[in-house]
Order: sequence, then structure tokens, then C-alpha cells
Amino acid sequence: MTSEVPTPPTSARHTPVLKDRCINLLAPAFDTALQEGRTPFVIDATLGMGGHSEAMLQRFPELHLIGIDRDTEALGLAGARLAPFSARTDLVHAVYDEIPEVLGNLGVQQVDGILMDLGVSSLQLDERERGFAYSFDAPLDMRMDTSRGPTAADVVNTYSEEDLVRIIRKWGEEKFAGRIANHIVAARDRKPLTHTGELVDIIRNVVPAGAARTGGHPAKRTFQALRIEVNEELSVLERAVPAAVDALGLHGRAVVMSYHSLEDKIVKAVFAAGSRSSAPAGFPVELEEHKATLKRLTKGTEIPTEEEIAENPRAASARLRAVEKVKVRNRT
Repeated sequence: MTSEVPTPPTSARHTPVLKDRCINLLAPAFDTALQEGRTPFVIDATLGMGGHSEAMLQRFPELHLIGIDRDTEALGLAGARLAPFSARTDLVHAVYDEIPEVLGNLGVQQVDGILMDLGVSSLQLDERERGFAYSFDAPLDMRMDTSRGPTAADVVNTYSEEDLVRIIRKWGEEKFAGRIANHIVAARDRKPLTHTGELVDIIRNVVPAGAARTGGHPAKRTFQALRIEVNEELSVLERAVPAAVDALGLHGRAVVMSYHSLEDKIVKAVFAAGSRSSAPAGFPVELEEHKATLKRLTKGTEIPTEEEIAENPRAASARLRAVEKVKVRNRT
């Protein structure tokens, strides 16, 4: 008779990336709120399995957390993990570009901190049936919110060859996009593609062995492209970062971790724009309304240490940026 192996607790399944650095960057904003006699509020805009949130709630006994995630399974696991702090948490099923709506529904006008840990979560990678990973066969799904929206199977079986080339090249930065798309279309003409293993086999037959040796798994970039397309990740991010900055009160801080250049480029652009004067070139005096609204807290991007990568290999590609709100623009 065999016994089922118990599911390990969420804390054992998930190691938060750059946890201490993230919290240390956010801490001064929480301290400022406490010094002003206010309850500090933080948004974990990509709650996942709640590792960062748990650490923040443990360190700051007065902190109130608003946790957002589009993945209902993640919300359930995080809710169980954060149950001891339930009086200080609001967990919301939403996409992180919906921050204004979430705050409006909760009656919260501004927050002191915002954390975004972008990309696919450990939960989504580890749950084989979700189809995010190319290392084992699973249904071609890749939705972060499994309750709605098209799947990766819908994309590979219905998009034109030209559109497949476009997304694989643009979102995956894959130089063999044309050949991969052509072979996908030829394969689906024989029968619809339903599983990740079928897609991996197609890509393996297209990408030269030499390219795979130097660029990692041959399917990595195509899977990234499909995941971004299915979840509209970059268009969501383009709305979410400005919304996050706008939600910060004076001296509030935002910390964002990205995992590929396309994400980081969006974050960098928003943070850079906010940290520059808006005075016209050659303007003799910088007026108050032209002064920067943000102060960058990191010089470029920060990366994990070798020790952190050894502890959590998925942290290897993380790139962290952080800003502080130093001026609140008047809303007209």
C-alpha cells in the first residue's frame, strides 16, 4: 500500500527573490508613515505565494498589505500563508494594472510602498498542468488567470504565420522566429497542437544545435513569447508602472523586479521620466511644477548576489529598480 506524499507548505515551495533588499528599500517609507502617526499601506502587486508579503508583515507589525494577483490558485495559497495576518491584509483577484480600481474599492487614496515581482511565478512553473515550462509535457495553456482568456494552444493553432513570426521575434527576441512559425503552421495543418511537448519537438528540429548550446534551451524564447502574448504582459506592464507611481503618496517607494530586457525597458522608461525635470530645454529657471517627481534609489539595476542565486536559481535573471516619490503633482 502506498501513501500519498503530503504537499509541502507554501513557505517551503517558494523562496522570495531579493527579499531582504526589497524590504530594506521599502522600509523608510513605512517608517515615515509611522512617524506621522499613520498606518503604513503597501501593495504587493504580484502576490504569488506571498513570500515577500509575509516577510513585510512580520517585520512591520503596523503594516497593512493589499495583495493583488490574477492567479486564483496563488491567491488561495497566499491567503493560507498569510492567515495569521488576516486582520491586516486585503487580498484581491485582479491584474496589477487595475491598481486604481482596487484602491478605489478599498477606499484607500494612496499607499506608502509598492512591490512588483514580474514574470512567471514559481507556482506557475512548478504546476505542470499550467503549461508554462518546456521541461515536461503538459497542456498548452500558459494563462496566469485560468478563469478567462485564450490559451497558448489558441495562439499556436489560430494565429497566422505572419502573426506568429511577429510575436516570437518581438516578445521572444528569437532570431529563428520565421522558421519556427513556418514549422508550427505545417504541424498544425496535420493536427492541432495541444501539448507543450509537441511544440518543444518542433522547435528542437528548427533551432540549430549550436545556437541551443550557447543560448540555453531552444524553446525558452518561444515559450516566453507565447506567455507574454497570452497574458498581455507587456501592455499590462505599460499601464501598471505609471499607475503604481501615481498611487504612491509623498515619500512612498516603488520596487520592481523584472526578468528580461523587455520588462526592464518599460520600468526604466517610467522611472527615468519621473526622475527628470520637465522644464523645456534652455528654460532659464526650473519652476516648481517642472521639478522631478521621483528619486531613483538604485544606480541602474541591481542584481542578485552569487549566494542568493545559489539559494534560488530562478533569481539569476532578476533585475531590480526602485524609486521614491519626492513630489506629488497637483491633479487638475
